[in-house]
Amino acid sequence: MERHIPLFTPALIVGCMIILVSFGIRASFGVFQIPIAEEFGWLRSEFSMAIAIQNLAWGIGQPIFGAIAEKFGDRKAIILGAVSYAGGLVLSSFAVTPQAHQMYEIFVGFGIAGTGFGLILAVVGRASSEENRSMSLAIATVAGSGGQIFGAPLAEWMLSFMTWQATFLLFAVSILAVLFLLPFMRLPAQSKAGTSQSMVQILGRAVRDPSFTLIFLGFFSCGYQLGFITAHFPAMITEMCAAVDPSGMLASVGVSTTSALGAVAIALIGFANVFGTLAAGWAGKRFPKKYLLAGVYVARTVASAVFILLPITPLSVVVFSLVMGSLWLATVPLTSGLVAHLYGVRYMGTLYGIVFFSHQLGSFVGIWLGGRMYDAFHDYTAVWWVGVAVGAFSAVVHLPIKESVRQTVVA
Repeated sequence: MERHIPLFTPALIVGCMIILVSFGIRASFGVFQIPIAEEFGWLRSEFSMAIAIQNLAWGIGQPIFGAIAEKFGDRKAIILGAVSYAGGLVLSSFAVTPQAHQMYEIFVGFGIAGTGFGLILAVVGRASSEENRSMSLAIATVAGSGGQIFGAPLAEWMLSFMTWQATFLLFAVSILAVLFLLPFMRLPAQSKAGTSQSMVQILGRAVRDPSFTLIFLGFFSCGYQLGFITAHFPAMITEMCAAVDPSGMLASVGVSTTSALGAVAIALIGFANVFGTLAAGWAGKRFPKKYLLAGVYVARTVASAVFILLPITPLSVVVFSLVMGSLWLATVPLTSGLVAHLYGVRYMGTLYGIVFFSHQLGSFVGIWLGGRMYDAFHDYTAVWWVGVAVGAFSAVVHLPIKESVRQTVVA
């Protein structure tokens, strides 16, 4: 009889810690938009391009790191990712031109690929029982929200008494520190069992499957929205939001400027996402994932449209952050779980990595277009409406997915 696998496996616990640190750093980059641009007199689009390239490199690196993990082992892939992440941060701290920042963010992007969702979710998925897999993936995804809760406010706080260069260096030390947790990341022996099909066969079957194409296309919108908001929302709030009432509740807890509110908004998104992602994991076990995904994108589209149509005030920022946060990474356990359901977990890292490339292509477009359109129009309204449109597209594109047809036999 197969041994019972608990929900909280060593792989899940260690994976959560790695994602927590990795995404805490990654979620803070929007806070550096204004300080770096002001120090060097750059256009908003120049540092935005660096963050956009980071996201694109993350997407390109995801299937590569998935394949490295499946060929040489998860730990080696994570070590390589952490070293690349730290190296990119250190080099960026010495960069004084837009081109240097943009080049060094390639290393950061590959580092996130090696320490982020694609690789860690594959490890967690293989270590989980089929019964617990949806919730395990949700818990690991929530760890990313935990990083988002503290990442942006921590960066904002550090910038109040040190330079952005010193902050980058401390972040580099932090990502290397997670490597001390790797000896505790153990997979149950039975979770390493494979399918009778090779990676080439499974990849070939997936790319010929229209459902895989629809999943790929649908994830673009998620990347666009998350990338744009992470990179530009703090600056957008700083410049477009009405002033914080000095006698109000926000000021009483230390949020007295729109700059501080921008960092807090990212934290609020991360906080609400804890509950939204766990709810998605619970629902993904009980309802068709494609309908849940369509519902998430509809809700995002409506929330984004309402926010930009109304005056931007501290209250609307807080409400929008909580609503969007509840939908923020709810797509990740549902999308990764859908990939695992249709094609098995043996090569989940590579398959999800391919799908995730679409997500990061969307992130690249959202971040880059945000900077370009800001420089052209001096606000973010036009690019925000593009995000509303691609959200509606993703809501529709998930509906024809044939979720009931299982493509491979999962060992």
